[in-house]
Amino acid sequence: MKKAPTIRDVASAAGVSVSVVSRVLNPESGPVAPAKRDMVLGVIEELGYRPRSAARELSVGHTPTVGLVVADLANPFFAQLADRIVWEARSHGVQVVVMTTQEDPHLEADSLDTLLDRSVGGVIATPTGANVEKWARLQSLGVNVVFVDRTIPDLANVDLVSIENVDSARQATDYMLSLGHTRIGLISGPVSTSTGRARIQGYQAAHEKHSISIDPQLIRDVPFRGDGGGDAVGSLLSLANRPTGLIVANTAQVQSSVRRLVQMGVRIPEDLSVIVFDDNPWTEVTSPPLSVIRQPISMLAVHSLELVLGRMNGKLPETPRTVEVKADFVPRSSCAPLLLTPTR
Repeated sequence: MKKAPTIRDVASAAGVSVSVVSRVLNPESGPVAPAKRDMVLGVIEELGYRPRSAARELSVGHTPTVGLVVADLANPFFAQLADRIVWEARSHGVQVVVMTTQEDPHLEADSLDTLLDRSVGGVIATPTGANVEKWARLQSLGVNVVFVDRTIPDLANVDLVSIENVDSARQATDYMLSLGHTRIGLISGPVSTSTGRARIQGYQAAHEKHSISIDPQLIRDVPFRGDGGGDAVGSLLSLANRPTGLIVANTAQVQSSVRRLVQMGVRIPEDLSVIVFDDNPWTEVTSPPLSVIRQPISMLAVHSLELVLGRMNGKLPETPRTVEVKADFVPRSSCAPLLLTPTR
């Protein structure tokens, strides 16, 4: 990663002392001749130096600040993740600036610009998958970035913390196949996201293991926001050869999907066996309780914060790290062998 320019780099390029650059950045600290001020500001712009770096270099005993960019606080998964990261940060004496993109690349871009002007030494983020140049610039300016839950393939030098997405989807699908279901619907996140692609990959791998071909109509990748899950359920169950099993691998669409099943009067598991990616208590108190892939949100928070603080303190090698934590498959009574389901 390109080393971010320092206040000393600015001073050297401008042919002035560090104290002069400091006074330009902090006008209240002392006067600077207008011509010299303009020259220093020109060098700052040319080098891509950010005043936020000066605050960190010149302050003593400051409180470290980390930016947290989450995709959607209306999504219970991200709400819990944000809450846990903030809790963990407090225990380390770290402040957190929380921003949400609502899955909108434009809002994400604005958030990154805002964080550049704040004294953040690192950013933990669930990226939308866009703004590659913005993320790269953030890194080039010395901001340590850790992606959590998702990544961007075009950015190879970013640390990543996620669950074992391929393995989790493979495990859920394998369980359904072992019960005799050969037509299994999958509702995933958008294929523009790493999680969406990985969970489809796991679904496909399980079918390959059992030498069972996949009907492309059974795979529905839907947006994280809106009621795409419910719409996908309606579409899947309207097929002439409808599925006997369903895996909702889009965490944000679990409630929408289950709500539509209830509205349609689908009996679980008599009419349809169901597994969902979720980590909420309500899945255990439904009738019947839902089989789930339980995502270890606390571990995602702990690892992502440890990584970003390690980077900020210069305690980690430059090679990017990927930490994958295992999610638990919890089978409950929402799944049944195909022999116990009615013939379609």
